[in-house]
Amino acid sequence: MRSIVIVLICLSVCGCAIMGSADPYVSATVPSHGACARTPAASRATLPEGTITLQRAIEIGLANNPEIAALEWDATAAEARQEQAFAERLPKLSLVGEYTHHLDEQRLLPVGQPGDPAILSREIFSGDVILSLPLFTGGRLINQVKAADMLQQAASHRLFRSREELVFNISSVFFSILAQRYVIESLEFSVRTLDEHVDRIDALIAADKAVKVDRMRTEVRLADVRQQLVREKNLMAIQRRVLANLLGLEDHTDKISLQGELELPGKTTVPEFHAALAKAWSERDDYLAAKTALEAQARNVDVARAGHWPTVFLQGSYGGRWGVGPTSGTGDEFGDLGRIGLAMQVPLFEGGQVNARVREQHAALVAAEERLRTLEFQVRLEVETALYNLRSSEQRWEVMTKSIVQAKESLRIEQQKYNLGKGAIVDVLDAQAALLESETTYYRVLAEYDTALAQLRLAMGGE
Repeated sequence: MRSIVIVLICLSVCGCAIMGSADPYVSATVPSHGACARTPAASRATLPEGTITLQRAIEIGLANNPEIAALEWDATAAEARQEQAFAERLPKLSLVGEYTHHLDEQRLLPVGQPGDPAILSREIFSGDVILSLPLFTGGRLINQVKAADMLQQAASHRLFRSREELVFNISSVFFSILAQRYVIESLEFSVRTLDEHVDRIDALIAADKAVKVDRMRTEVRLADVRQQLVREKNLMAIQRRVLANLLGLEDHTDKISLQGELELPGKTTVPEFHAALAKAWSERDDYLAAKTALEAQARNVDVARAGHWPTVFLQGSYGGRWGVGPTSGTGDEFGDLGRIGLAMQVPLFEGGQVNARVREQHAALVAAEERLRTLEFQVRLEVETALYNLRSSEQRWEVMTKSIVQAKESLRIEQQKYNLGKGAIVDVLDAQAALLESETTYYRVLAEYDTALAQLRLAMGGE
């Protein structure tokens, strides 16, 4: 008796030591199982050497973005839940040990036949191997497996959709930075041009061909362009920080060097609305995830309805009994027992839990149907919006291409008129401002066009 108590105390102490709390701020290693186990990417990275192309930026983001890594772990958890649901249909084999103290002496083994010797003891220890196999559950286990498999597919679709959205976000910021680089170059060129114009005005003033007010107006314009330059550089610094966040980079965002050119309109075939929408229905992972989740919820309704049906199990066990304390009677102090049979559990009264569970799952099914309809409206809107943005950007690019040519010619004429003393400084400054605005708008329209292309790919369901 004393040895049994010591063993139980040791097991309790060891169990408390083994079952320590997991640290939520320390990365844990998740054990893998089977060929489908995932190895999500790490969420920390350093700045790569050299310039970064758009393709390289996308690769870095997909490998290091922490949200993508989190969704990969979610997909891993969904795979584990699918394996759990499948395992419930398999036989369960367990080893059970039990120690019992009785107030009165008990038989170690039941009576096999009249006249069998009996061993009596108050301290009995038993050890059994128990087998349990569900034979009929009203479809609960089958539907649980189907639902878990569909939810695992939905998790994979959500992961792929998040990857597509990340690709779009990286592309959008990448194009914005490229356009911002050209905008800054245009502003810097305008600063140099105005500085040279100030020098020319000084020369004209010295020759009594200009007045000091012309110089003052030029300096005012120069100060305005310089403050625009400061603002645009600040905007580029913010854009670099946004890109670094998308790529999973923590430091040295000012050292990010991008390599690439903005794509000119007219080089990409744009599909018609119905063709683009048909592709979105078949390839958009968020839409496929919503449909799969809806089908899984229908299976959950069947799982809840199975609670009205009886459950049948095949059960068997084999083990031994020991008298570990003082015994009385004749016979061996050890005996073995075995049994096999069927067990049926019939739900007679559960306080309305089954009906409430059915109503809950059915309400969730209707909610999933409405969310799918909402997503269908959203898909139509996103596809149509992307096509409109693409066509609008292409038309604006054509207009701005002509506008730049005209603005350059207008500035050339106004500068010649002013140098010949036949024009006003205000006309020169206005022409210079018009050229700067045309150039900055042109590059931003190019970025909007490339972003609209990426937006259309995202709306149709492709990276």
